[in-house]
Amino acid sequence: MIWVRRIGLATLGMAIAVPAAAEELRGGGKLLLTNGISTVEGTSGGGLTPWATIAGNATKDGIGAQAAITGAELADYDFRVYSAAIGAFDRVELGYARQVFDTNRIGGALGLGNDYKLEQDIWSAKLRVAGDMVYGTPLMPAIAVGAQYKKSLNADVVRLLGARETEGVDLYVSATKLFLSHSVLVNATARWTKANQNGLLGFGGDTSNQRDVHFEGSIAYQLSRRFVIGGEYRSKPDKLGIAREDDWFDAFAAYALNRHVTATIAYTDLGSIATVDGQRGVLFQLQAGF
Repeated sequence: MIWVRRIGLATLGMAIAVPAAAEELRGGGKLLLTNGISTVEGTSGGGLTPWATIAGNATKDGIGAQAAITGAELADYDFRVYSAAIGAFDRVELGYARQVFDTNRIGGALGLGNDYKLEQDIWSAKLRVAGDMVYGTPLMPAIAVGAQYKKSLNADVVRLLGARETEGVDLYVSATKLFLSHSVLVNATARWTKANQNGLLGFGGDTSNQRDVHFEGSIAYQLSRRFVIGGEYRSKPDKLGIAREDDWFDAFAAYALNRHVTATIAYTDLGSIATVDGQRGVLFQLQAGF
């Protein structure tokens, strides 16, 4: 959720032509919030899907970083993500995330024990290959390609559930543009994957072991220079016969407390997870960026 401020009656784009105002917005780095927040996989972008953003507040002249704690309280489960990413020269991003999915009482019903935790490590890399999200040709978005290596820390359990593999790689391409005159951001991501529930339940399954291309999209609107609202959609594979998988949705609000700290809250609908339907709830995130 990435934005810049208005100055008087002028739009944000006009601020570029005013050196003093532009420097106030930049503060020696990117425009306010243009590093995005941290996804549940540790890359920069929205909460559910990566964007063609690069982590941290540094511009093409430096190296920046961001770290986040994300939590989701669902109907029957709890989900935590601890993540960090480094961005270099507004071009390259490297990230890491540890996901912890607490099954609560459902773990006992599944024979795993109450409060059994599914955990996963994710190592990611992203390269912005063309365009600019804010500047440049008005209709030319920033375009980035990325890879996420995911490894389940519950290999025996995910195999029992029918997963073919316990580690895998997602590949994706994202296109992101901020239309300054309308205060609107649009993102589209195409992901090539066979991850079950983002990889927490392994990769591939009894119904299919093939990678598929899935669409992810985001749209956001700036209400003030610090406050943004929007929504996201993420289509998902469905490869485990024992555990149907639904697409993900959210509606979010993000607020920049200052240049370095962003707080996000979202209503999240993750559908059916590990045989239990209706997994809706609230997602929170606190992120620090430098």
